[in-house]
Amino acid sequence: MATVINMPRLSDTMEEGVVAKWLKQVGDSVAEGDILAEIETDKATMEFESFYEGTLLHIGIEEGETAAVDTLLAIIGESGEDISGLLNGASSTDDSKEQAEEASASEATQEEAPASDNGGAVSIPDGVEVITMPRLSDTMEEGTVATWLKKEGDEVAEGDILAEIETDKATMEFESFYAGTLLKIGIQEGGTAPVDEVLAIIGPKGTDVSGILENYNKSGAKPAAKEEKKAEAPAPKQEAKAEAPKPAAAPAPAPTTSNTGGRLFVSPLAKKLAEERGINLATVQGSGENGRIIKRDIENYQPAAAGTQAYVPVGEESFEEVKNSQMRKTIAKRLGESKFTAPHYYLTIELDMDHAIAARKAINSDPNVKISFNDMVVKACAMALRKHPQVNTQWAGDVTRIAKHIHIGVAVAVDEGLLVPVLKFADQMTFSQIGANVKELAGKARNKKLTPQEMEGSTFTVSNLGMFGIREFTSIINQPNSAILSVGAIVQKPVVKDGAIVPGNVMTVTLACDHRTVDGATGAAFLQTLRTYIENPVTMFV
Repeated sequence: MATVINMPRLSDTMEEGVVAKWLKQVGDSVAEGDILAEIETDKATMEFESFYEGTLLHIGIEEGETAAVDTLLAIIGESGEDISGLLNGASSTDDSKEQAEEASASEATQEEAPASDNGGAVSIPDGVEVITMPRLSDTMEEGTVATWLKKEGDEVAEGDILAEIETDKATMEFESFYAGTLLKIGIQEGGTAPVDEVLAIIGPKGTDVSGILENYNKSGAKPAAKEEKKAEAPAPKQEAKAEAPKPAAAPAPAPTTSNTGGRLFVSPLAKKLAEERGINLATVQGSGENGRIIKRDIENYQPAAAGTQAYVPVGEESFEEVKNSQMRKTIAKRLGESKFTAPHYYLTIELDMDHAIAARKAINSDPNVKISFNDMVVKACAMALRKHPQVNTQWAGDVTRIAKHIHIGVAVAVDEGLLVPVLKFADQMTFSQIGANVKELAGKARNKKLTPQEMEGSTFTVSNLGMFGIREFTSIINQPNSAILSVGAIVQKPVVKDGAIVPGNVMTVTLACDHRTVDGATGAAFLQTLRTYIENPVTMFV
């Protein structure tokens, strides 16, 4: 059966997009994950991949054309399938301007009165705004409401922060574009729902919005606290155990949530204070709504009040189930796709770090400059990529895309997994610029303040575990990159120099390559150039 693909919302402020380039043509076969087109948003030009497989039967928006979000972009189905019915009922930019305006007006009408289950329409009262789960990153498919900062009945001004929403990349604040009273919360704290599911309803105080939520949702949201009311029969205990945490629908008057294990609900200010004071949030009892940890909990925290570990009898087997965060699920999906679709191979070399150690010491003698060995590695990789562009590539099915720019992703470990902020045009940066940018981005990553734009567009990735004493390791390629460099610790060991055994400082690095785009000899040549730069840092200044 044919599938209609609409213009996606690739940023939270995107209202329309421009098809910069089609990478597939009508009649081409499309596999799940193939890049269909490059779409220019209000913030960047981004690749748009297909979530479906089949044949590209129709292109609704030609290259260079602009269309609103949700306008028909393409149709994918079986080769030769009749799609005339879909075309007759959908608007595209091939239509005249008048037809496009009519279609746009029709879409607006449909949005105001979505079809109900019984085939009728839901009437939305004047002044009422239905707010849906936003797409806060280009890869976001569903979101989790981490914290509600407003509750039902509260007044909302335009620009107020409604909630903190956990995406596949970060936890982000979501502000309201409307003013009024928060009449209904569609997804409770801890609840997960697909993009475009009803998040909240805002309107004049006292407006009856009963029936809107049930009839508006069509894609099966999972609001954590509402399932109990809707269920006609109790679910089996085993299934209930696997469900998301179920916070109470109404605000709790006193602390009700134990924060030992599972998801933590913390205000940004409380989190900052805890970090400053070295307090482990898992030991703090929250007194805010639904057990949320707030400022006064950190200010009044006493170590003696921390909860004790649950007693487990000797010899008893036990498991604790912790709900996977959006970030963890995305890491699992993306790395699984990379490992099982890209044929990885690995090249390992040892680098003599004596000159690098001396160069770093000399550079850092300036009190205004502080660089790390990782900064030197990032700079060396960027310069080596300029000499070996085949490593700076992306596999795109029928073509290999060679990036003319060099954007280095730097893997940063965070509590819930891994984030990869991106240094744009790293080859054009100095050591100190790289150091300052890496420090800033790493801090934002750990504080969940990275924006989607700061994590997009990498052409090569560096992962460093040397600070943990790891001598060598291999990494999974961060697709669509073709390679990733794993950097180990600097260790002292006996080495042979000029025929004599002397103490030396060595660092092991391993390059993981996608064999579809980078041949073994190409990867080896890249590492030889990298060796020249690292072992003789002065060459990076030439």
